[in-house]
Amino acid sequence: MTSLDLRVYIEDTDAGGIVYHANYLNYLERGRTEWLRTKGFDQNSLLERNIALVVRRLECQYRLPAKLDDLLNIETVAGTPRHCTVAFEQRVMRDGKLLFRGMVDIACIDATRYKPVRWPEDLLSAMTLDSQNA
Repeated sequence: MTSLDLRVYIEDTDAGGIVYHANYLNYLERGRTEWLRTKGFDQNSLLERNIALVVRRLECQYRLPAKLDDLLNIETVAGTPRHCTVAFEQRVMRDGKLLFRGMVDIACIDATRYKPVRWPEDLLSAMTLDSQNA
């Protein structure tokens, strides 16, 4: 599991100071990007290898609102990888309380042809170790 702290800014909120629902997806994206970094990868290096990671399916559960100036914690856990997909469970927390939960299926694709491809061996190894330690 990786953890990312982030602050809610005015640009994240509606006129009432509540985080706009679609912005939670941005928070999840940042969480997965930082998860990748902890494994020694980044989006640019994968793209240089003609690999792109794309959202295949998304399930959201909104529990409590996040508000302007809240300090949030984004928790990211990878499941067991399959041939070219992996499911992430992600949680947006504030002071230990669950605000939002997302289940995100990510697919590994050829960045030129936009077709599914198997995980690169080094990334597959990193993901497998992470899912075993979760």
